Amino acid sequence: GPEYPGFTSMSYIAQFVEIHIEPRTGRIRMPRVVSIADVGRVVSPVTARGQMYGGVVWGFSTALREETDVDPRFAGYLNADLADYLMAVNADIGDIDVGFIDKPDTMVNSVGVKGMGELVMLGTAPAIANAIYHATGKRVRKLPIRIEDVL
Repeated sequence: GPEYPGFTSMSYIAQFVEIHIEPRTGRIRMPRVVSIADVGRVVSPVTARGQMYGGVVWGFSTALREETDVDPRFAGYLNADLADYLMAVNADIGDIDVGFIDKPDTMVNSVGVKGMGELVMLGTAPAIANAIYHATGKRVRKLPIRIEDVL
């Protein structure tokens, strides 16, 4: 606002993933994730950790599972309910290690908290795509990443 001209404060996250790709089938698994966020002061660590875990699962699902299929002829959704929509669940993912910098940013507000929101899932899909590139040498620039993209 006008009180702080030229000043911006943002939340940040760094996410690192380990993936395993089955050489014959191309099946991608993610046994380990490390996610560290700078969201200012963490007021409720239990709630914030839960949001971080959920964000990692959401990001994994975005990268490897979720896709809306549209009928090109009638423009209708082919997977319009959860019975046909493939989503990741906690069982699809291995160890998730989350942490916080937990340094209050008093320039933002007197408590020193910053927003967390969807920040927790944004880095997971690019981290998975980079890990796939590192493992296979193939740069995939679309989501979801399918088995045929890594074969």
